[in-house]
Amino acid sequence: MPNWVSEQLVESAKRGHVESISAVVYGAHPHVQRFARTLCATPEDAEDAAQEALLILYRKIGTLRASGALASWVFRIVRNECVRLSRLMLQSHSVEPHAMLNPEDEVLARLESDRVAAVIAALPDLQRRVLIMRDVQGYSGQMAADALGLSLAAMKSQLHRARLAVRDSLG
Repeated sequence: MPNWVSEQLVESAKRGHVESISAVVYGAHPHVQRFARTLCATPEDAEDAAQEALLILYRKIGTLRASGALASWVFRIVRNECVRLSRLMLQSHSVEPHAMLNPEDEVLARLESDRVAAVIAALPDLQRRVLIMRDVQGYSGQMAADALGLSLAAMKSQLHRARLAVRDSLG
């Protein structure tokens, strides 16, 4: 059981007690935000993922089977949201509007983009964030370095490592 919530409070929330649900969500909020910031590519995505996770927690806490599984359940929701947002970002930047694909090519392209998104999501946090900021969002090197609190040389090193890891993983 996470130290930010008691088992009795979770049980009460599972039974639908509104104040208990609110207390669980309120207690989870800083932990969910911190976890989202470590997983998501951008602060905006982290905020979106955290908010979505808290909404799901609020709406679906009654479906939680074991009170002790609350933290892992919530963090899995955050992780899934970060991956979903990364996929959306990659798809929105990789699809050309004028490109018309036949259904078979469209399926193959989707499988490839899912594969790339999974490889990027598996990168260490800093490498993933640097890669997405530079190669997907188009941040300048200095902007990415400043946003991540790195020197320009450190950002370039992390970007190089990330690109190598993606290239090696994709074969």
